[in-house]
Amino acid sequence: MDRRDFVRLGVAAGAGAGVATVAGNAQAKAHAHDAILDAGVREQQAAMASGRLTSRSLVAGYQARIAAIDRAGPRLNAVIESNPDALTIAADMDRERAAGQLRGPLHGIAVLVKDNIATGDRMSTSAGSLALDGVRATRDAHIAAQLRKAGAVIIGKTNLSEWANMRSTRSVSGWSGRGGQTRNPHALDRNTSGSSSGSAAAAAAGLATLTVGTETDGSIVSPSSVCGIVGLKPTLGLLSRSGIIPIAHSQDTAGPMTRSVTDAALLLAALAGFDPADPATLEARGRSSDYAAALRKDGLKGRRIGIARNFFGRHDAVDAIIERELDVLRAQGAQLVEVTVPNTDKYGESELEVLLTEFKPGLAAWLAQYAPHAPVKNMADVIAFNHQHAAREMPHFKQEHLLASQATPGLDAREYRAALANDLRYARDEGIDQVLKEHRLDALVAPTGGPAWLTDYINGDHYTGSFSTPAAVAGYPHITVPAGFTRGLPVGISFVGAAWSEAALLGMAYAYEQASQRRRAPTFPASIQLQS
Repeated sequence: MDRRDFVRLGVAAGAGAGVATVAGNAQAKAHAHDAILDAGVREQQAAMASGRLTSRSLVAGYQARIAAIDRAGPRLNAVIESNPDALTIAADMDRERAAGQLRGPLHGIAVLVKDNIATGDRMSTSAGSLALDGVRATRDAHIAAQLRKAGAVIIGKTNLSEWANMRSTRSVSGWSGRGGQTRNPHALDRNTSGSSSGSAAAAAAGLATLTVGTETDGSIVSPSSVCGIVGLKPTLGLLSRSGIIPIAHSQDTAGPMTRSVTDAALLLAALAGFDPADPATLEARGRSSDYAAALRKDGLKGRRIGIARNFFGRHDAVDAIIERELDVLRAQGAQLVEVTVPNTDKYGESELEVLLTEFKPGLAAWLAQYAPHAPVKNMADVIAFNHQHAAREMPHFKQEHLLASQATPGLDAREYRAALANDLRYARDEGIDQVLKEHRLDALVAPTGGPAWLTDYINGDHYTGSFSTPAAVAGYPHITVPAGFTRGLPVGISFVGAAWSEAALLGMAYAYEQASQRRRAPTFPASIQLQS
């Protein structure tokens, strides 16, 4: 059974030729409506330009689909809260369109954003924590404001691994106290990975045109790969961090999570922009944001791409899929070079030191600026809240990371400064930069990670390795694209590049996507078929 079976309402079986004809016409309309919900930005814009679609009807269609397959049916549990004003905003966008006032490519397009991105509206911003349930942010995060400026309609918030998976050493990805467990649309008993779990599941299931996630290390690319969509973690500073509930300012960024590379490019352009409140965006000022212009079917021709061999060998079936896809890259004119990304074993401990140290002051600053009325003011308050509400907040795992962060000495500590310097040395200068320069590479390629594991509240997550950490620690761009399936579970291929190389990476990813066409829509099976 696929998603269409869950959302075809009002098409009933009937007797007689006349009834059959009416039912057939209604079913044809339902198919057409489903097709437009599954379509990308450009197809939806064309339908609105021709008068066949309005933003209001598009948003209403997604609301119906959310009710049918997120709240009922397979119950994906990807959307933590719907925007009560979405239809009104969509109608406003329709009126602007009718008056000839188009804001850009995302005018009237439906977007879901992760629930750690502040929205100054009637929705909560909670990072999935019951401590912030019902707490409305005082204003939009910069990227939320950018979406509204572009004419996008924010139709809701997506569930996530609580506190963006920085709560416990044995957490279960996709679970939050406020939102419960998000389920993988390709196998409902499998995990979505995290922490942008709801954004990945929602994009895969077609609950919005576009979704936005955030990443500190792997939280965009891993769930995107596991759910069979495109995910792009941009260079640190290309998108403002203002208003996003933080883990670590040294690595945090938002990014697109979409069903196609084209949509990722269009969404990235809307999200990007200088923010005087975020000094990291200074370096991005003046850089071209027309990422769609980089999308060419010959985008791999002449590119030198390093096969990051030290990120293979972790899952035989995944390796076999990626080896096959390397032939696609070669066929499209890429020159592949065998390489090893150096020094990847030298910043595991220092990365955690940086994340834990930056988390405590970052959270307190966000609460003061965006939720001064919240019942919690700092990390200590959150820890105490969780203890007081342990039955609801800690039924499956504890809060070891929160306790460790609370114990850190602060941003002036010598240990923190040394850890940060170590990260940048080995992830940037003597890591990605070194291998790119030494082999004259345009990008690195590797499996994004393993396939989805069974959701397990006893043992926690079961990662089989990921290619996320080098780019995450360096603050460099990383895009994952669907590469195939093993036993019905999606596998992604990653392209990683130097700082500010988003346009080039998007061009390569697009050329690969167009040549391979590996993405498939989910069918929501209860589990996978293990028989060969």
